[in-house]
Amino acid sequence: IGFEHIDVDFLRRQNIGFASAPGSNANSVAEYIVAALLSIGKKHKIQLEGKSIGIVGVGNVGSKVAEKCAALGMKVYLNDPPLQRQTKDAKYLPIDELYDCDFITLHTPLTFEGIDKTFHLADEGFFKSLKDGCVFLNTSRGGVVETDALKVAVKSGKLKAVVLDVWENEPSIDCELLRMADLSTPHIAGYSLDGKIAGMIMIYKTACKYFGIQAKYGMEDFLPEPEVAEIKIDCDSGREQGIIRRTVERIYVINRDDFNMREIAMVPAEARGKFFDDLRKNYPVRREFQNTKIEFATEDTEKSLVKKLKGIGFEISNIE
Repeated sequence: IGFEHIDVDFLRRQNIGFASAPGSNANSVAEYIVAALLSIGKKHKIQLEGKSIGIVGVGNVGSKVAEKCAALGMKVYLNDPPLQRQTKDAKYLPIDELYDCDFITLHTPLTFEGIDKTFHLADEGFFKSLKDGCVFLNTSRGGVVETDALKVAVKSGKLKAVVLDVWENEPSIDCELLRMADLSTPHIAGYSLDGKIAGMIMIYKTACKYFGIQAKYGMEDFLPEPEVAEIKIDCDSGREQGIIRRTVERIYVINRDDFNMREIAMVPAEARGKFFDDLRKNYPVRREFQNTKIEFATEDTEKSLVKKLKGIGFEISNIE
């Protein structure tokens, strides 16, 4: 997905083909963000509708996150300096115009030089500028956040909650920061089975093209039937956000990943890196929302609920 660790120029000079799979796991990460927002909403009694979220980095992933957050009724603010220069679109705001948001989520690549350098983008000054009680999420790269600055922001009470899927110095992560996070996961936001297979097919087709071979396979040849093909919803079973959260949890329980991640702190320091890697290597099958149809028990379903569930990716089967 990211290839900052690959010497692409060297490969090109040696006439060695290279391919990456940008966008293949974008929907998976966006669904992770939805699950995280709903979980944080429950834990801290936050009603997401009407809350503001600043999205830093609006590429393949950030744009999907923006769509799903808007579907949940959140006010979405975007920051992406390269895209702003390229498109001149006024919707891409300076980063300081996102500091007053209730939530802020990072979706940038990790870059170390130039005017758009993202290494330690979220530093002491960044966290001090945020609104008091902001919820901070990072699913981009660990190095985009300065660990010590984030810990200070948590200890000072500046942040209401923190969601981290990526960490500086992976797989040797900071266990103090792990304990501070409300949700902690081992760099698996993009690890849906759908995303993995999409990435594999992108690489496969690029390799076929490189070697002049006709591609024979597509995603449909590898995706199994979903474990949860259909969910029936009774709209009298609670408030809208709670219904959405419980529906999402039928597909993806983000708190389970958090629970497994926290066991890292219980193993000897020298074994923690392997533990982190093993969590990734042995990650269970997770399917994306679009594989599941939603049926409603009654026809007089709230249109708002239908719109939100459809907007975050579920298929709606019996409501126009």
